[in-house]
Amino acid sequence: MIDETWYHKPAGMRERVSAGGVVVRRAAGQILVALVVEAGFSHYILPKGGVKRGETLEQAARREILEEAGLRNLLLLRPLGVRERLNFRKTRWQVTHYFLFECPHPGGRPTDAHHDYRCAWFPLDALPPMFWPEQRALLDGLRPDLESLGETVSRP
Repeated sequence: MIDETWYHKPAGMRERVSAGGVVVRRAAGQILVALVVEAGFSHYILPKGGVKRGETLEQAARREILEEAGLRNLLLLRPLGVRERLNFRKTRWQVTHYFLFECPHPGGRPTDAHHDYRCAWFPLDALPPMFWPEQRALLDGLRPDLESLGETVSRP
C-alpha cells in the first residue's frame, strides 16, 4: 500500500531523475487523459521514466510517453513541475519532472521492449484507480486548467 512514508526521503538515499507527462486530447466534447497500465497490474499510472544521458527533461518525457503509451507528435502546452517520492522498489528517491502535452490522435503502439504496457484514454470525471497518489493529485489539481482548455485542445 502506498502511504505517506513513500513521500519522505530517507537520509542518504540516492536520487533518480525522471520525466513524464500528462497527455490530453478532446473527444466528444470532453477532455481525455492518457494513462497506462502494465500487464499484470490493475492500477493506472502516468507515463514516465528515467532521463538518459544527453536528453533534456522534455525529450525524456516524450520518449517515455512513446515507449509506454505509443503516443507521438505531441504538442507541449507547459511544464507542470516536479513530484518526488520513493521508487517502486524503495531503493532510490524519484524526482519526476512532469509536462502537459496535447496529442492530436488517440494513439499507437507502445514501443517499450521490456514491459507490456497498454494505453487508455479517460475523461477527467471518470479516472480509474491509480497506483501513485501524487499522480492522481496532479490530475485533480489540473482539472480547472484542463477544463478551461476548451477549443485549444485538438478534436479527433
